[in-house]
Amino acid sequence: MGAKVDYKKDFKDLYLPPAKPVIIDVPPMSYIMISGTGDPNGDEFGEATQALYSLSYAVKMSYKSSDVPAGYYEYTVFPLEGIWDLVDKSKPLSDKSNYAYTIVIRQPDFLTEELFYRFLEQTKKKKPNPFLDKAVFGTITDGLCCQIMHHGSYDNEHESFKKMDKYCMENGYIRTDLTHREIYLSDPRKTEASKLKTVLRYKIAKHKS
Repeated sequence: MGAKVDYKKDFKDLYLPPAKPVIIDVPPMSYIMISGTGDPNGDEFGEATQALYSLSYAVKMSYKSSDVPAGYYEYTVFPLEGIWDLVDKSKPLSDKSNYAYTIVIRQPDFLTEELFYRFLEQTKKKKPNPFLDKAVFGTITDGLCCQIMHHGSYDNEHESFKKMDKYCMENGYIRTDLTHREIYLSDPRKTEASKLKTVLRYKIAKHKS
């Protein structure tokens, strides 16, 4: 199968930015996605996350099946990511019940829509989860972005966003989208808040003077 693909080594620029803002052009990538609303500390978010991981591991372990996908290669399952917005833009960020999200896990190049539905049906039988019915497969292109590695609690992310905003302003970029992406490199169930690592990213464009 060749060398194992490891996102921390093979896509270092996408997943391991420095703890200071950098500009990156993010290419199109395939994801399994589930959208929802509400507090990410609630049960629904946890169930949706579990559904994503169940599907992603079904894809990874498919080399053990009698029908191995064409082009299969060994790889490390990609980290969970969240694309975040607000349901009601007039409410404060502190109201977590007002959050709108799409959580995603990037998939290997060999996964097709046809294969996705095969794995979806398999997972529904092996690991039933109501959120599997909300799972979709597709491509996202973020394009030009500013990103940073945030160290610490999710509740302190505003400090890193301030650094990103300042960097963009000083270097002639403007933010083009109020949504932002978070890539979770730590498991919050096993890692104390002060040691969490999260990639923060938002879309930008060169400011036209």
